[in-house]
Amino acid sequence: MTENGQAMRQQIEARISELQLEHRDLDLALHRLIEDPRRDEFLLQRMKKRKLLLKDQIALLARQLDPDISA
Repeated sequence: MTENGQAMRQQIEARISELQLEHRDLDLALHRLIEDPRRDEFLLQRMKKRKLLLKDQIALLARQLDPDISA
């Protein structure tokens, strides 16, 4: 792998780590919000959508690191 390729791989791995951290934090916040009887349903739905978006972004970046060669 070239130096540029290695640098790009490190950037992608760092971004995946950031997104995973945000995903975990959002998951914890969602659990707290769900347990609150006075929860804001609109906020709950927005947080769930954001969590799904993060999951999709993580999967996309992971595929860039390890593409499916048989495809």
